[in-house]
Amino acid sequence: MVLALLVCGLVVAVVLVGLFVFGLRRRLIQRSGGTFDCSLRWDAPASGDTSGKGWSYGVARYSGDRIEWFRVFSYAPRPRRILERSAIEVVDRRSPDGDEEVALLSDAIVLGCTHRGTRLELAMSEDALTGFLAWLEAAPPGQRVNVA
Repeated sequence: MVLALLVCGLVVAVVLVGLFVFGLRRRLIQRSGGTFDCSLRWDAPASGDTSGKGWSYGVARYSGDRIEWFRVFSYAPRPRRILERSAIEVVDRRSPDGDEEVALLSDAIVLGCTHRGTRLELAMSEDALTGFLAWLEAAPPGQRVNVA
């Protein structure tokens, strides 16, 4: 009986420490400012596929001339993807459709982009989209920027 209580207490302690580290990571990502909730579908299929598969919920952070994208449900301290402003090309914009409505946040707008030849889709709120497009357009002189 004592052993069972000890094991249960240990399991609860490990879960609490894991949740604390998880929350601390999120705080450290947001600490430097310039973050927004952003779902990502890397290597997205051709437009028209709204199956909802391949989406990952994350947090994006502006960092100079690049965006660092972190998975929300991860303990990794480094970004999963880094998108450079000069390599991002916006192709289209649309509302979530089909199964995407369930996979994404309720107010999300899907932005189709290419980054170094890879098609990707970003889903973010209208406010975050406005900030993202303004950040793209605010590139230093001489940089090629394509915002649809």
